[in-house]
Amino acid sequence: MFEKILVGVDGSEAALRAARKAGELARALGAHLYVVVAFDPIPDYLGEPYWEEAAAARLGKAQRILEQAVEVIGEIPSGVETEMLEGRPAEAILEVAKTREVDLIVVGAHGNHALHSLLLGSQSHKIISRATCPVLVVP
Repeated sequence: MFEKILVGVDGSEAALRAARKAGELARALGAHLYVVVAFDPIPDYLGEPYWEEAAAARLGKAQRILEQAVEVIGEIPSGVETEMLEGRPAEAILEVAKTREVDLIVVGAHGNHALHSLLLGSQSHKIISRATCPVLVVP
């Protein structure tokens, strides 16, 4: 039924609950799991060395979010792949879903508002309305 599952994370509690649920589903169904985090683009006008500092900070934060999500997910026999993308969260998730030909997208109902990041209620709504596969929203 679902052979490829994608979960979007942003470090929020709702996203971690979504990651946990995606892991449970992947184990139960023998599915491969993709874990995606998106971060806001870095403005070019920052210039050097500020652009490099901002990029390093955002990449570091995204890496920590992915590590936390993978820890919550646990072992997935069929495999787990992680992706960090620069861009708008909904668009990034939908692009990975299309590219990887996923069968199910799992998202949290609310995101991390302080980060202006992934899975704000509006982002979840965009994913639901534009996805070409089923979407599971975890409260």
